[in-house]
Amino acid sequence: MARLASTSVLIALLATCASVQAQQANQRQAGSPAQVMSSIPADSVTITHWYKQNVYDPNDNKIGEIEDVLVDRSGKATGLIIGVGGFLGAGEKDVAVPFNAVQITNKNNNKWYLVMNATKDGLKNAKGFKYDRNAMTWVPEEGSTTGTQRPGNR
Repeated sequence: MARLASTSVLIALLATCASVQAQQANQRQAGSPAQVMSSIPADSVTITHWYKQNVYDPNDNKIGEIEDVLVDRSGKATGLIIGVGGFLGAGEKDVAVPFNAVQITNKNNNKWYLVMNATKDGLKNAKGFKYDRNAMTWVPEEGSTTGTQRPGNR
């Protein structure tokens, strides 16, 4: 009889623990449902307007090309990686600039145009970065304080 009572208590205890764990799992998964937009905000532009686009100085000279857009954990764009110099990727250097350092305008009412208040030489002398595929992040080039160029594409 005591054995039956012990088994019953053990089963009840296990059932209670399982029930609590299931409730905790549901609470973690639950929350406010994802929001869906019924329209696109008027001042929005797509990432296509930035990624792999040329960047120009105020005198309309090409500085480089956007190689990557950096986004923080909250989803806000915080920086840009710009490839500067080189020919077909050889000798090109990647530098990081704040996202707000590049302005987007509409040139000739047809094409989006990226402008930065900098020169190609100024960016060539900036600290270089390389993409670390294992860490999946941009890291400073070894020995790069200024003026170091990368040997080829990432």
